[in-house]
Amino acid sequence: MYLVAVVGNITILAVVRVERSLHQPMYFFLCMLAVIDLVLSTSTMPKLLAIFWFGAGGIGLDACLCQMFLIHCFATVESGIFLAMAFDRYVAICNPLRHSMVLTQAVVGRLGLAALLRGVFYIGPLPIMIRLRLPLYKTQVISHSYCEHMAVVTLTCGDSRVNNVYGLSIGFLVLILDSVAIAASYVMIFRAVMGLATPEARLKTLGTCGSHICAILIFYIPIAVSSLIHRFGHRVPPPIHTLLANFYLLIPPILNPVVYAVRTKQIRDRLLQILKTGTKIR
Repeated sequence: MYLVAVVGNITILAVVRVERSLHQPMYFFLCMLAVIDLVLSTSTMPKLLAIFWFGAGGIGLDACLCQMFLIHCFATVESGIFLAMAFDRYVAICNPLRHSMVLTQAVVGRLGLAALLRGVFYIGPLPIMIRLRLPLYKTQVISHSYCEHMAVVTLTCGDSRVNNVYGLSIGFLVLILDSVAIAASYVMIFRAVMGLATPEARLKTLGTCGSHICAILIFYIPIAVSSLIHRFGHRVPPPIHTLLANFYLLIPPILNPVVYAVRTKQIRDRLLQILKTGTKIR
């Protein structure tokens, strides 16, 4: 699964770079998504494989906090990129004549930078609060296969209410507000699409949003299910918690490049062209 995620996302980056017709805001955001998925999978999968293959279950506190920061920071950044992609689709469909003027390369870059800074600003305090406020631990065994925030906080001996409240607040700001903003943009998109004259035009226009909608569902559903079970599913067996937490980091980096390669005609055609060229050379 890790190999598929790495190869798939690097392929997306390579195809967008060499194909000049893909130098558009939607595909620049897709490249940002690919980089984020590479960071998320690479920050967890090598350690996970080391646990399976070599029984290397140990990790230092600083390395654990660094892994926690990378996971939660880039998950937050990914949510911000999905929000930016929703804005891109809204402008492209509801105001197509101004799309190239509104979403210039500079604006796309600023939106990506804003998503990154938001992730750093939101998640940066989490490992610092654990390091400074909660130095003592009841046990050193984490119930997950990576350093997830709540899994680490539950090990501590001190008062963890500040960490819990801050973690819930960030979860609300990212998961709820971003998903509401994305849903609002798609409500306006659907209203604009329903105003088109023919069913063919409606389907063609909605088809440009299909990949984005699939990627959003792939990202948000595992996070929402995992978070709800972790907070409220006290009777759920621990292996289910661990399995769902792994899915939330494993599945999106694998499926995102597959979804975009299959559903996006320009990327699909370019990949087929590369494969045909390789076959002819052989």
